[in-house]
Amino acid sequence: MSVFLKTRITAVGPEVADLAEGGVLILFADGAPEELAEVSVLHAVVDGPSDDAPVPGTRVSIGDGVSAEVTAMGDAAWNKVREIGHVVVNFNGATAVERPGEICASVIEPDKLVAALKTDAVITIGA
Repeated sequence: MSVFLKTRITAVGPEVADLAEGGVLILFADGAPEELAEVSVLHAVVDGPSDDAPVPGTRVSIGDGVSAEVTAMGDAAWNKVREIGHVVVNFNGATAVERPGEICASVIEPDKLVAALKTDAVITIGA
């Protein structure tokens, strides 16, 4: 399996922990407006994003402590990643998305997600 996206966390907004405790991760590329940055993990792409979108079963890893699998992909989600570096990842294990710009992934422990979201941690979608 190839790497669809590899990116490095550059900043973690002050409201990210509250969302992560609910299993929600919002990614935005560096330079996001301040009101969005408050609830987002800002990142700088290291590799990708690929032209092809990840499929269910693709691994999502955050730092050394979090590993999940994509369970559903919204129709617009990967285009938003490619165009503006933005996506919402919902670690709820759902097999169908509620919103077209969302990626669903397997359930993970919220405290592990919060702990993994640190500056310089690497987020990888794919191998």
